[in-house]
Amino acid sequence: MIADLLPSPIAAVDRFDDPEGVELFPEELALLEKSVEKRRKEFTTGRFCARTALGQLGFPPVPVLPGPKREPVWPDGVVGSITHCTGYRAAAVARVGDFRSIGIDAEPNAPTPKGVLEAIAVPTELARMDGLRAAGDKVSWDRLLFSAKESVYKAWFPLTRLWLGFEDADVTIDPDAGTFSARILVEAPMVDGEPLTGFTGRWLARDGFVITSIAVPA
Repeated sequence: MIADLLPSPIAAVDRFDDPEGVELFPEELALLEKSVEKRRKEFTTGRFCARTALGQLGFPPVPVLPGPKREPVWPDGVVGSITHCTGYRAAAVARVGDFRSIGIDAEPNAPTPKGVLEAIAVPTELARMDGLRAAGDKVSWDRLLFSAKESVYKAWFPLTRLWLGFEDADVTIDPDAGTFSARILVEAPMVDGEPLTGFTGRWLARDGFVITSIAVPA
């Protein structure tokens, strides 16, 4: 499903279940010593997806450990992103010569808990929410907004190594085209000699999930 949102030659792998017999590297196992079973399954299947995707690019199996902000640390020459929620796990990777950054996120297609929308949305996003809801009730638009902001951060951080809060991006969702755009509200950092002012991405709602993606070409 995630592959439907991403351009070639990104390698993308997803799972709706947790396969048996997945082996983790010792460094990865050490991270799970005190984790509950739900976390262990999410992490393990996420790494399974990541290594399968890396294999599609010709990379051997390697540990995929979290960095200082919990971001996946990829082998040299690779960019990528991992996501998981109840019932779905996915990873997407690409060579740095093809893409500068990738951000993916998956969420259940259900309303966010009370108060979450107000906590994550800026006033312009809240003002657009009624219009989105009028476009149809088959998509949880508040959950889609949350997912899009997660993808924005995942695409942003590898490029800037800077924090970006929910309030620091204004996301506009196109309910018909399956796309979204994000305008960065903080001072734009310079990336490869150009100010990074925003992103464009794609989304879909299918099989009980909303999924968002951003792929920044090299």
